[in-house]
Amino acid sequence: MDSSVFIGTWWSLVPPLLAIILALVTKEVYSSLFLGVAVGALLYSGFHPWETFVNFFDILKENMNMNILIFDVLLGMIIVLMSKSGGSAAYGKWAGKKIRSKKSALLATTGLGILIFVDDYFNCLTVGSVMRPVTDRQKVSRAKLAYIIDSTAAPVCIIAPISSWAAAVNSYVPADAGISGFQLFLRTIPYNLYAILTLFMVFFITIVGFDFGLMKKHEENAAKGDLFTSGAGEFEQISEEEINPNGKVMDLVLPVAVLIVSAIGAMIYTGFQGGATNVVSAFAGCDAETSLVFSTMVTIFFMVVLYLPRKVVTFKGFMDSLSEGFKLMVPAVTILIFAWSLKGVGDALGLAEFVGGIVGSHTSAGAFIPVILFAAAVFLSFSTGTSWGTFAILVPIATGLFSSGAGLEMMIISVAAVLAGAVCGDHISPISDTTVMSSAGAQCNHINHVSTQMQYVAVVASVCLIGYIIAGFVHVWWIVLGISAALLAGALTVIRILSERKTVS
Repeated sequence: MDSSVFIGTWWSLVPPLLAIILALVTKEVYSSLFLGVAVGALLYSGFHPWETFVNFFDILKENMNMNILIFDVLLGMIIVLMSKSGGSAAYGKWAGKKIRSKKSALLATTGLGILIFVDDYFNCLTVGSVMRPVTDRQKVSRAKLAYIIDSTAAPVCIIAPISSWAAAVNSYVPADAGISGFQLFLRTIPYNLYAILTLFMVFFITIVGFDFGLMKKHEENAAKGDLFTSGAGEFEQISEEEINPNGKVMDLVLPVAVLIVSAIGAMIYTGFQGGATNVVSAFAGCDAETSLVFSTMVTIFFMVVLYLPRKVVTFKGFMDSLSEGFKLMVPAVTILIFAWSLKGVGDALGLAEFVGGIVGSHTSAGAFIPVILFAAAVFLSFSTGTSWGTFAILVPIATGLFSSGAGLEMMIISVAAVLAGAVCGDHISPISDTTVMSSAGAQCNHINHVSTQMQYVAVVASVCLIGYIIAGFVHVWWIVLGISAALLAGALTVIRILSERKTVS
């Protein structure tokens, strides 16, 4: 059977659809992505066994991005070293001395969550253990702490250009999209309504000082001294991890600062090397992957100078962090490899051309594609518990729907809708790793965390649906974001008024 029979036809949809269906049924993303790739290789080779085997590994090799894999491993090493240094614990001690109110405790927790933007795993594992004693003293419920941790993990990472998430999204964008993966990621940031509005909501309810729904019940109980409401028994036997007493706040802040500065500097340098004439064009046209690898290596060398002379971390501990960092990133690396392969078989089968030819960028339904993709990403991510797996399946489809010329802005909005929806679904999924780790970091009953957060997410997600409908017609980010933020502020104000009236009555 000639392989050309399947290329550029509806068969090109089979690999990603199969991956989606299997992920929904099995709730397991690794095998689902693998089988999607395997079936795609079969279709591409015309079901010839040997050619399928050869094509499978050719596609894997062609789509492998070693720079991203090296960056992830080095980032894992940095995360482990930051944890070992005791810098985050020192931040908690410093915050405990400065904080005198519940509002300050919540703002300090939010600030630490935003500061640790390089990786969501590190965020979840660090913020809870550092800030839990502080928030306990100010009678913040464990459910509220878990919500703050979760809301400053993935939503922050997905709008941070220097993070493992940015590197992953960058690698999912096809080479023929008409725009580099990093440029596309940068331009999705102001359209990533869920991430931005989630942070907006965290600050709004903290500064205004109100809660609603189940969270309000948890906060009322915490004010009376019951921080858990239910499920406190499961945390009675948990022993706290030994904290390095030699760590200082600078052991956390300085490496993060070096990572940011060196990454930005390398990006601007590579941009000028590529022929840019000003800083803006240099940043937009940079070699992001090489810059990220460079910045992580510079940061590790800086940590050698910062930690070893002061004996904050031993030399053996420093070397062990390389393997420990690799182990930490194994789940992310595994998804990346399968995701790249799935994108590769889609490219080989002409998926983008087929879908783009059907939908087009000027059809009457085109304006509703962002909101459709947002809803699809929410459903898929919620069902599977993974944002990255959702990115891998839907980002190549989103980029294939629009041309790089007149349809570029719609491509950007559509990819942003996928990223936002994936984070939203992951945020409320009880089987999501970040949701589970947020519960563990806050030492909060998992069901309490999921049930309270789900009500808050529902408000933001509803506004996002309206926002992406507007974005489909109005391709101006500041108008879309401004209207969406106003809608969310209005909705929260109404909820607050109704909640207060209910309390009075």
